[in-house]
Amino acid sequence: MENINWRSRLKEGVVIPAHPLVLTQDRKLDEARQSGLTRYYVNSGAGGVAVGVHTTQFAIRDHGLFEPVLALAAAEAHSIIRIAGAFDAKEAECAARLGYHAALLIPRRGESPDELLARARQVGEVLPLMGFYLQPAVGGCVLTRCFWARFAALECVVAIKVAPFDRYRTIDVLDGVLDSGRASEIALYTGNDDHIVLDLITQYRGLRFAGGLLGQWAVWTKQAVEMLEAIHRDPDHPRWRTLAAELTAANAAIFDVANGFKGSIAGVHEILRRQGLMEGIWCLDPEEGLSPGQSEEIDRIYALFPDLVSEQTWRKRPRVQHRRSRR
Repeated sequence: MENINWRSRLKEGVVIPAHPLVLTQDRKLDEARQSGLTRYYVNSGAGGVAVGVHTTQFAIRDHGLFEPVLALAAAEAHSIIRIAGAFDAKEAECAARLGYHAALLIPRRGESPDELLARARQVGEVLPLMGFYLQPAVGGCVLTRCFWARFAALECVVAIKVAPFDRYRTIDVLDGVLDSGRASEIALYTGNDDHIVLDLITQYRGLRFAGGLLGQWAVWTKQAVEMLEAIHRDPDHPRWRTLAAELTAANAAIFDVANGFKGSIAGVHEILRRQGLMEGIWCLDPEEGLSPGQSEEIDRIYALFPDLVSEQTWRKRPRVQHRRSRR
């Protein structure tokens, strides 16, 4: 693995796509396209990838795919930050062996704050830790400002992905980090796919989000990189508020907000299929797919915001050529 100053890059702020899982029609791991998708992120200028997270499908663990999927990504992402979603120290040990820099601690539905902190300490003994405020709609739980102050006080914590999809709870994290006394040591990353741009241009009590770790950035990644670089140069440009609304509208279609996020992973797959990076939108669960009307909503976004969705360079000259086919 290439030796990079990943801590410095993480603090500066980069685009980190939440890496999807690429399957064949019979729902087996498509190793060639899986590796090709990682190369797409590297070639797009992403500063890192997050693997084994919600967008990768938590069920990879039930299908014996956790280590193979992490290994494929690590082999292609040797020049960027590598973050592994981890439930426990055993998964963190696997990630460390494969050359990952940090573990994103995945919450468990129904566990208490004390139980989550205990897991954080265990995982943090293996790899530096990135906290994760996961929205309740996809398995997270409500966590208070006091919890985040205790969590941020752990010396193993290097970053926090803030993704409750809720303004009040987002501010709870920021206040908690400030209360911990370690604000200067922790990189804040937005995971609020419904509020990406506004998170990135907003300053709160001297804190700013450095970058994003997002399922939304698993698609149209080159534009995301260009946008983040431009925001870092000029966060006050009036264009950002218009783009913020457009990106949120696009995310509503991709993440299937109208149906309680049921089609969120399939929606990401559908965009990647349209980009020529996936052959189909298959998920591990045969019942998981696009919701009724979701494809039409995505069509609507393509028609409304052609500049937002255009990646002509990558569609015309992808690193790995894959034919497009019907789902």
